[in-house]
Amino acid sequence: MKKQFNRMRQLANQTVGRAEKTEVLSEDLLQIEKRLDAVRWVCHNSTKKLASCLQGQSGTDVEKRHKKIPLTILSSCFQEGCVALNDESLLNKVLDMCSDAESKLAMELSQLEVQMERDVLDPLNQVVEVEIPNIQKQRRQLAKLVLDWDSAKTRCNQAIKSSSLGNFPAQPGKIEALREEMDEAGVKVDLCKDQLAADMYNFVSKEGDYARHFIALLEAQADYHRKSLQVLETILPAIRSQQESWSEKPAYGTPLEEHLKCSNREIALPIEACVMMLLQNGMKEEGLFRIAAGASRLKKLKAALDCSE
Repeated sequence: MKKQFNRMRQLANQTVGRAEKTEVLSEDLLQIEKRLDAVRWVCHNSTKKLASCLQGQSGTDVEKRHKKIPLTILSSCFQEGCVALNDESLLNKVLDMCSDAESKLAMELSQLEVQMERDVLDPLNQVVEVEIPNIQKQRRQLAKLVLDWDSAKTRCNQAIKSSSLGNFPAQPGKIEALREEMDEAGVKVDLCKDQLAADMYNFVSKEGDYARHFIALLEAQADYHRKSLQVLETILPAIRSQQESWSEKPAYGTPLEEHLKCSNREIALPIEACVMMLLQNGMKEEGLFRIAAGASRLKKLKAALDCSE
């Protein structure tokens, strides 16, 4: 309690300028102290923004995270569409392959997020929440010890001055005790300062490690995009092959050669259908080619031929 009182009184005297404040840190250590705050701010903001980019549940493994990824939900939606169609149509087959692709992309994203947490977020959080706070805590402890040291020096000097002026009877025992207290406080300051300096210099030497965490982020993202591109490049040719081999293509708007090849015909379907209709019914109609067909009926017939109905 007495030490705390002396510390507060010394701080008050230093604040109003009645006592000198001892600065025990060198200029380079003071610069490192400022850098600590800047690095902590950078790492804190970076981890906060990076964590907001994660789509899965933080702290979970790959499988659990995969279930919550929006791409997985999209894959499930495509699968539900296949069940609803329940046929062998082109749309059903494409939906099934798209569902598989989205699920694989979601798995790649889940693995990326787990890797980001392990290699980037966790190390940066360690810097923000443990390494830098420990150094700053030791700095505050040093400040308290310096206050104790300054207080002991002030009281010792005042006792010596009072004794030399003869204001009070000489008290050699008390002065000696104050000197011992001052020397002991000085030793504590030196020990704490040396430990703090070692931690600060160690922090500066590890700045390259902190930078590598950000490089690891880009490397992980690059690997994710490569794997995702490989998934798409694998599935797209299969989807295109399904589409190209599908025989039920619209008759109108399709090149004649392609239409004949896909339908395995020698005469285009619209031409054959029209000729057959003329042979069956048209020969008995007068003025058949003088009167244009109704637009709605013509549109219906074209649509029916497009879907081979």
